[in-house]
Amino acid sequence: MSNPSMNRILLAAALAAAYVGMPLLFGSNAYVLGLIVAALTIAGVAVAWALLGNLGGMVSFGHAAFFGVGSYTSAVLAMKLGVPVFASMLLGGVGAAVSSIAMLPALRLRGPYFALAILAYAHIFQILATEMTPVTGGAGGLLSIPRFPKILGFDFGEKLGGYLIVLTIVVLAALAYDAIRRSSWGLALKAMHDTEVATRVVGVPSTHLKAAMLVLSAFITGVVGAFNAHFISFLDPDYAFSSGWTVLPIAAAIFGGYRTVWGPMVGALAIYLVDQLLFKPILPHGHQMILGVLLCAMILFSPGGLMPALRRRPVKESRHAHA
Repeated sequence: MSNPSMNRILLAAALAAAYVGMPLLFGSNAYVLGLIVAALTIAGVAVAWALLGNLGGMVSFGHAAFFGVGSYTSAVLAMKLGVPVFASMLLGGVGAAVSSIAMLPALRLRGPYFALAILAYAHIFQILATEMTPVTGGAGGLLSIPRFPKILGFDFGEKLGGYLIVLTIVVLAALAYDAIRRSSWGLALKAMHDTEVATRVVGVPSTHLKAAMLVLSAFITGVVGAFNAHFISFLDPDYAFSSGWTVLPIAAAIFGGYRTVWGPMVGALAIYLVDQLLFKPILPHGHQMILGVLLCAMILFSPGGLMPALRRRPVKESRHAHA
């Protein structure tokens, strides 16, 4: 069986397990399901970060800005203007994408300078959210944000409904990531990694492509932030623009393999669930140190991340079998 066919079968099996198996196993366990929803929220931002880092070639330390803008945009639209929650969630992504336009001048910067510039934008947006009290509620935040509605008797505001929503967001984001990677855009972006000047000479609009990746990454992150706001029904600037919404997705993407499509999602589920279910009960006040050690070990022994390591293993086993 060819690799593409096998990959499609594995993907179908994984999606069936995610949409059917997981609800059957954990649908009645609110605690575990809540942890999975949190892990998938991190995964959504991790996919967006990987899209910008791998395809756009830009490392961002400021995705918390897009997460926060998307959260507040959706919450304010739903609370103050009565926009339906699912529509406001998409508009939250649009709001985050629009906010990324302010960051376009930073595309002229390279390496750590771009990363630090985006981090500065995140702080600026956090200050704006704190000071715009009539709209955002200021430091006190927003309470009783509308939850997801019931549709045909199924309550999407419950944990199982939230799980299905965020899972769909992450899957669609990963499929978009894969589609772009395989397109002519993806080929041009890959060529830009080797030499951006040469690609410009042959007519590749490198600045436009990088801007498109930034805007798309911001949109995905904004939608995830909007989902989170309606799921927890509460928001304040310190939480919405927390550095955790940058650090944890980066760690997840690197751990899982940010150059693969599904690596960021697998990494987020692995590090967050293992941390919360295994390390935290053992070491309540220092459990994240163990996570840091694991991340360092992954970088040292498998720099490509978990997914490439898992793919290499069967190849090595088959070679030994034929030896």
